[in-house]
Amino acid sequence: MSPDESAFFRDADPWGFIIFARNIETPDQVRALTSELRDSVGRDAPILIDQEGGRVARFRPPHWREWDTALDFCTAAGGNAAQVMHLRGRMIAAELKAVGVDVNCAPMLDVATKDSHAIILNRCYGFDPETVAVNGRALAEGQLAGGVLPIIKHIPGHGRASLDSHHDLPHLDTPLAQLQSSDFVPFSRLSDLPMAMTAHIIYSAIDPENCATLSPAVIDLIRNDIGFGGLLMTDDLSMKALSGSFAERAAAALSAGCDMVLHCNGERAEMDPILSEVPRLTAAAAARAEAALVLRQPPEPFDFAQAEDALAQVMKDAAND
Repeated sequence: MSPDESAFFRDADPWGFIIFARNIETPDQVRALTSELRDSVGRDAPILIDQEGGRVARFRPPHWREWDTALDFCTAAGGNAAQVMHLRGRMIAAELKAVGVDVNCAPMLDVATKDSHAIILNRCYGFDPETVAVNGRALAEGQLAGGVLPIIKHIPGHGRASLDSHHDLPHLDTPLAQLQSSDFVPFSRLSDLPMAMTAHIIYSAIDPENCATLSPAVIDLIRNDIGFGGLLMTDDLSMKALSGSFAERAAAALSAGCDMVLHCNGERAEMDPILSEVPRLTAAAAARAEAALVLRQPPEPFDFAQAEDALAQVMKDAAND
């Protein structure tokens, strides 16, 4: 980092950091960066990444393993999908932890549908909520075993969206009962996990005016109907599904009930106004953040080569069934 960046982070004192492909060159370089980021705030701050494998992967060959998209991976594994998703989570965690990254924005618990936008579809773990929940739990537990905290996303469910919220605001008119019996189910099943990320989607049955990230009604549903009691963060405030100034976006998300905001593009012109609207964590948010970090445990013993062999054998057996 430059001296100016270090000074900025020292003064801003973010709860954590998220890195992207633009920040990544080699394992040694990433280790140095994650160390510098933590030094800038003087503590063991969490460092996040989107490393789902497949379409969304910031770490790629030649230094890191390539993965099939999650939907293809689970489909190929058949009845062994949960087993291989656990291995996937554990192997990804080993690579992340080795370079100082300790939070992964996965599992993705969105239920695939015939209307799912391409940006979501092959990242999903299945077309029915129970399958998604089982496979999502397996991946999360694999990550936790590797010392990497999972973030479930995109709560309360992005699978039905036919638009890409990076560019547009999806609007779902699905009846609440249908959402409750399908889309919300994986999030309810995994509501004990430590962190979640909101969806920039309007659910008209709950709040016809505001997307989930900015909706007190949807946040209340996440807390009380779905039962998620962990740390709730927004999806990236830079996404074009949101409108208004960055200060307005940050203030609205916190007012709606999100614990913290996520800003991903690294643009100082956006970060400065966001900082003007984000106070220190509330007592409740700080408690949820601390409860999440308590789960950041040293990795269990693990042999990557043995895991590769086990994964290859499971996939071979599935192909022969």
